[in-house]
Amino acid sequence: MRRTFQMVTDTATMCLYDLATLKHRVEDTSDWWSIPEDELAEVNAGHCLFLNLGADGVYEVEWSLEDVEGDPERVAERGKVYHLQVPSGHVYLGAADDVSGGELEPDETCEGVLFQLKPGNYACIVSREASRIAIVMTPSIQGNNTLDELIRM
Repeated sequence: MRRTFQMVTDTATMCLYDLATLKHRVEDTSDWWSIPEDELAEVNAGHCLFLNLGADGVYEVEWSLEDVEGDPERVAERGKVYHLQVPSGHVYLGAADDVSGGELEPDETCEGVLFQLKPGNYACIVSREASRIAIVMTPSIQGNNTLDELIRM
């Protein structure tokens, strides 16, 4: 499975997550994730990947699901690898402007896509070239991260 879409962000950030993992944030403020400690805690827990893009604007995003074969070093050559938990399979990929919070969750009107994945953990290989972002998701045993800093693209 491979798909492409365009998104516009006014927060210079894109996110990827299963809606079930951030249910506890729906009642929080809409910009809860702008607090670096909160953002990093959710990323390290595997609840959400916030990809800080460095600038607002229009981005072309290509995402795919595949079974990556080969050694982990070869996989890492394709981009940075982050891990994500997908308990319900109902996933959002798009502008962080629309992340769960402020009593709202993403829907079809948001700057992103909603799609279904088989529940489980995923390794997400992320790369960027100018305004084009590529994300390859592959099933993984690991579902959390151990980052010291926010993800910067």
